[in-house]
Amino acid sequence: MQVAFKQVDVFTSSAFKGNPLAVIMDAQGLSDAQLAAIARWTNLSETTFVLPPQDEAADYRVRIFTVEGELPFAGHPTLGTAHALLEAGWPLKTPGKIVQECGVGLVEVKISHDGALAFAAPAATLTPFSDALMSSALNSEAFDLSQAPTIVDMGIRWLLIPLSSAQAVLDVVPSVADLHRLQQHADVNGTMIFGALPADENEQYEVRALLVENGSLTEDPVTGSANACLARYFAAQGQTRDYRARQGSVIQREGRIQVSFSDAAIWIGGQTVTVIDGTIAV
Repeated sequence: MQVAFKQVDVFTSSAFKGNPLAVIMDAQGLSDAQLAAIARWTNLSETTFVLPPQDEAADYRVRIFTVEGELPFAGHPTLGTAHALLEAGWPLKTPGKIVQECGVGLVEVKISHDGALAFAAPAATLTPFSDALMSSALNSEAFDLSQAPTIVDMGIRWLLIPLSSAQAVLDVVPSVADLHRLQQHADVNGTMIFGALPADENEQYEVRALLVENGSLTEDPVTGSANACLARYFAAQGQTRDYRARQGSVIQREGRIQVSFSDAAIWIGGQTVTVIDGTIAV
């Protein structure tokens, strides 16, 4: 059976500079075992599978798989899937707005006039966190002591660690063993470090998302969920000025994330480009 398939690059306007995502455009009839096998085969950070919605308010339902299992929510798969479906002419119930159904419920995606997409950051639980392992895990003492490290949980859990500057973020060379122990102590999916950029830059923050998978360090190119957690963290401190973040610099990517605050929602957005458009045999 041939099924429509796209591979897209999210949070970038230039191919090969963002975070890639595989989208299986119609997963009806595929078993959980097949979904998992396809995700392992694509070997990307996430692969999404589009299904008819179960909630009548949604335009579609999506299941999000990593090579290790299923996630209830993730940011760049949300935007990448929406982009792929819009490009394919997917009908929407409300023009200018997409409603995705996933493991955390309904997530709204806003369509901008320039083609950028933004998802509404899900609600989150914030828990301050402290652990002596942070220094050895990051091989750094350049912490921003005016802000507290915090676990932010929005279905996927991130440990946010503020550093003193963008350069301090770029200079981090993690210890894989200690980072793994730290993330086990915090019971999180990954760690995001962040620091402010100089005032003359186009973006305001440099961010990095660090994970340990199968005993090896993985740095995510651009991470929607971690940036959504960071926006929730700032909002909890009363910082609700729109900003832009830069991610992927250390691994030669050019991820750009726009964060916008409104009374109704916090929007995490960016551009997406299609790199592969075809079919997959299943």
